[in-house]
Amino acid sequence: MTYISKITKNTERNADHNFESYIKDQNSKSLLRFITCGSVDDGKSTLIGRMLYDSKLIFKDQLSSLKAESKKHGTQNGKIDFALLVDGLAAEREQGITIDVAYRFFATEKRKFIVADTPGHEEYTRNMATGASTAGLAIILIDARKGVLKQTKRHSFITDLLGIKNILVAVNKMDLVNYDEKTYEQIKEDYLSFAADLGTENISFIPLSALKGDNMISLSKAMPWYEGSPLLEFLETVEIEGDKSQNPFRFPVQLVNRPHLNFRGFSGTIASGSIKVGDEIITLPSGRISKIKSIITWQKTEKEAFADQAVTLTLEDEIDISRGDIIAKRNERPEITDQFQAHVIWMHDKPLLKGRTYLFKSCNKSVNGAVTEISCKVNVNNMQHEPAKILELNEVGIVNISLHELIAFDRYGVNKTTGSFIITDKITNDTVGCGMINFGLRRAANIHVQDLSIDDDARAKQKSQQACVLWLTGLSASGKSTIANLLEKKLFALGKHSYLLDGDNIRHGLNRDLGFTDQDRAENIRRTGETAKLMTKAGLIVVASFISPFRAERQMLKELIGDKYIEIFIDTPLEVCEKRDPKGLYKKARRGEIQNFTGLDSPYEVPLSPSLIIDGAHLSPEESASKIIDFLEKNNLI
Repeated sequence: MTYISKITKNTERNADHNFESYIKDQNSKSLLRFITCGSVDDGKSTLIGRMLYDSKLIFKDQLSSLKAESKKHGTQNGKIDFALLVDGLAAEREQGITIDVAYRFFATEKRKFIVADTPGHEEYTRNMATGASTAGLAIILIDARKGVLKQTKRHSFITDLLGIKNILVAVNKMDLVNYDEKTYEQIKEDYLSFAADLGTENISFIPLSALKGDNMISLSKAMPWYEGSPLLEFLETVEIEGDKSQNPFRFPVQLVNRPHLNFRGFSGTIASGSIKVGDEIITLPSGRISKIKSIITWQKTEKEAFADQAVTLTLEDEIDISRGDIIAKRNERPEITDQFQAHVIWMHDKPLLKGRTYLFKSCNKSVNGAVTEISCKVNVNNMQHEPAKILELNEVGIVNISLHELIAFDRYGVNKTTGSFIITDKITNDTVGCGMINFGLRRAANIHVQDLSIDDDARAKQKSQQACVLWLTGLSASGKSTIANLLEKKLFALGKHSYLLDGDNIRHGLNRDLGFTDQDRAENIRRTGETAKLMTKAGLIVVASFISPFRAERQMLKELIGDKYIEIFIDTPLEVCEKRDPKGLYKKARRGEIQNFTGLDSPYEVPLSPSLIIDGAHLSPEESASKIIDFLEKNNLI
């Protein structure tokens, strides 16, 4: 080998090593997605451009092009107009405003960044919401001459609504107010006063001049009174939201992967959590159970995968799964509903109309549905809820939505991916809105009408039984539903005519429009009581399994149904119920994912004088059901 060839080989080897080292170094850096927003001409694009320029993160050809464009389209009298680094559309350059959402990637020695420069005009608020949807931090610019404006409040509200926990208020153009500290402090006070009604956890402030470079890369001598960090240092060190891999596993299926007859996998990106080979999973909304057989990435087969990884999962069982279904761990399942309450940001010139059918897309699944109620719209200036019959362009409202199919979901505050959706016009295919789910309403339609033309005593006599309502009450996981099912089987075996009303099933049918506030719980029991009363008039033995936590509602049942009402208390202590927790509800409630959960943050009032008490902690479900049968026989009800 010649001397020259040896040098060439060594150079190539070193180049490969340096490239691999560079890639490894980049992959080890954390990524911060942030958004810049504010009113028109607050200097958002200039701020980004100046930061890239001062950090020497633009190439020579870009700099040459920038200088030429600044002379042609710039607003700085021939000097470099840093905004032009970001404002890419011709219309933007001609008007001097940002219309589209411009994304830029850059990296420093400490961190990688993706920044979204969003529009300031009120009519482009929808674009701003798009940019904020994936951000972990928002930089809200305020012109030091103008202070807190309507758009400042609007953008702050939307960033809060979209779950951004960190806000940096950049008071820009301090050079135009002679770097006056009092002006900065007054803006800071005004903003904090407004933001007190928001849920934002971390708000920081930096006075700066993006055009002049003050407090951008290093601290400015013009503002010695400011003792904080310059902008770039702040972005490099700010703590971003926690690891999504610590959240429950959620895998929205994007593609059913069948390259040949011997392979069937499910492809997509893990929204949150982690999964291992052998983990037991459930597919929703179908509820089918299986285990993870293999985890395949584009490179190789893995034993474990984490949030944000694109993978293909194979299962041990051949079960029916479609695009838009969600795979979760069996003991960490999301909720299922066909109706929910949500915040909606309307993004179209034609208003949102109650009752009109739209296409709702969540986690790759598109479902027909409609807004059944517009509760209110939010006035972003004072955070007040105002009555509304429609939502206009860029308005934010709280609405109830009814879908034609069930979907699996988490509250948006828990999981942004499974808690968000977009709304599409079915005729034009335009995206007309986006939404964040607050909670499920557990709705569906299943109301039974009974024929009352025959005397209810005659119907019962025909069936050789006494009509009655066996009302099983107790905490969640006390054993009510299991006992109720066994009880009805025993009644059926004895030739008796009965019907089982289960709390969960009723909430998917007759009471699907009710939530879990105290008022909704009361209405849930009232409606069920009316239904049970109708069934006793048909001569049936009604078995009802409901938590029914309040004495007032159980007393209402007694008065409504009369002597046919038999209250059976399934007496299982809270600690036993929480240990059982078959649906994982107590764990979710402890984590704050379920509000108004009976026994924890909503009370259960123990019955004072029930007809029968069942020891749910020590008796088996079979023994409990037999004890109820003995009670019925002893009282000549069967």
